[in-house]
Amino acid sequence: MTDPDGAKIVRKVSLRLVPLLFLMLFFNYLDRINIGFAELDMGTDLGFSASVFGLAGSVFFLGYMLLEVPSNLIMRRVGARRWIARILLTWGAIAALTGFVVDDTSFYVMRFLLGVMEAGFLPGVAVYVTHWFPERYRARAVGGYIIGSSVAAVLGGPLSTAIMTFAEDWLGLHGWQWMFLLEGGAAMVLGVVALRFLTERPVDAKWLTRREKDWLESELAAEREALGGDRHVPLWRVARDSRVWSLAILFGCALVGIYGLLLWLPQIIKAFGGLSNLEVGFLSAVPPLLGVLGTFLVSRSSDRTGDRKKHLALVYGLSAVAIAGSAWAPGPVLAYVLLCVTGLCIYAGNPLFWSLAASFRTGAAGAATVALINTIAQFGGLVGPWSIGLVRDATGSFTLALLTIAGFLVVAAVIALVMRVRPRDEPLVHHVPREKTA
Repeated sequence: MTDPDGAKIVRKVSLRLVPLLFLMLFFNYLDRINIGFAELDMGTDLGFSASVFGLAGSVFFLGYMLLEVPSNLIMRRVGARRWIARILLTWGAIAALTGFVVDDTSFYVMRFLLGVMEAGFLPGVAVYVTHWFPERYRARAVGGYIIGSSVAAVLGGPLSTAIMTFAEDWLGLHGWQWMFLLEGGAAMVLGVVALRFLTERPVDAKWLTRREKDWLESELAAEREALGGDRHVPLWRVARDSRVWSLAILFGCALVGIYGLLLWLPQIIKAFGGLSNLEVGFLSAVPPLLGVLGTFLVSRSSDRTGDRKKHLALVYGLSAVAIAGSAWAPGPVLAYVLLCVTGLCIYAGNPLFWSLAASFRTGAAGAATVALINTIAQFGGLVGPWSIGLVRDATGSFTLALLTIAGFLVVAAVIALVMRVRPRDEPLVHHVPREKTA
């Protein structure tokens, strides 16, 4: 079968799977970051300081890290369709129940449980995509659903602040309580949809012809064989791979900036002064909206050239410059423009990271590799939100916090340039574009 025919098959698969995965990522990130909008009123109602919200944002990642690798290994046994549906149902329930916290302790507990229930979702989806998309098409597929996180940040502000504004005092509940209930409930609905519409592998797809199934299975089988097939690789060997640690530390540094921006952007914009919650929500939508554009452009360029490393270095380097500039900007307009530039660049690295992580190994070893990389990388989620809250309480501004984020992004850019992406002991898939060894 010619490659143009293969491209048509991939487009057919994309139209079936990517929109659903996109919706999952949308609510996944919305339920992570909506505490940033809740804080606009929730902090006053419950007496929470910036440090409390920062710690709550970080403790999520503690639960997430503890269950990340076990969750992905369980998914290998029970199947992606069932396990992803379970994750959606349970994280949605915890997200909804967060609307009923009464103090900082219960807030921390619910955020920790949210991390536990969500653990394994992103790496699980990344592994699931390797069951459907050959490597040379994968960054675009990942980019197609990973922008759900950026779109969540785009629409999350207007959506969350609108619920908080117009649902205030419905049935005696605060607007921020309705926000948690409705956005968490939507994830639960998606769990039921996923159980019905996700297909485990091409061979199970009734919506593909036999010819289409055969082409996909042969392409993916050739890639698996080139990476060692489904042979058993002990976890200790995965952990000894320098590529795992390089990519994990790189993305962990990037996550300091990504989650710092996602969770604190409403408060950073609110600090400009004179803005209502609804205005903050709409202004918070622009940087991640530009991130959607950046994701499309960068993922397409990366697939076309076969390069991941230089693209990662570029987007994180530009993000560092822009966010540092916003910290020193003489006025709120320029500071906001530079935050928009940061959004354009910083989110564009996500599909490159997941494409690289999923390409290191295959089979059970691939699931463990992706989960381990993502687990290590979550130190960025632990460090970012909490440290920004502490600095905000201590200094009364976000200047030092933004400069710290810029430093982490510089480290990410440097690692991207020098890291090795080829395996030392395994052959390459010759028809798939790969990078040169660093």
